[in-house]
Amino acid sequence: MKQSRPLDTSPEVERIQNEIFRKMTPARRLQLAIELTQTSRKLLAAGVRRRHPEYNDEQVRLAAIRLTIPEKLFLAAYPHAKDIAP
Repeated sequence: MKQSRPLDTSPEVERIQNEIFRKMTPARRLQLAIELTQTSRKLLAAGVRRRHPEYNDEQVRLAAIRLTIPEKLFLAAYPHAKDIAP
């Protein structure tokens, strides 16, 4: 399967990025992946807060979860949160 190149990254920059990643230890790559995940979750929560400034922290958490898992699974796991809109 052919990988597609990011549209906002030149081939030369992509080559340099790949070289840097290859030189990293597995632990460092894992650390970067965790940091990216944390940043993504913060951005997701910020979007929910912007759309629903009236939500408390728990409602924001549930709305973010609702955006990341299938609707059927969300409703099965959190039936009490059926009215929480993402």
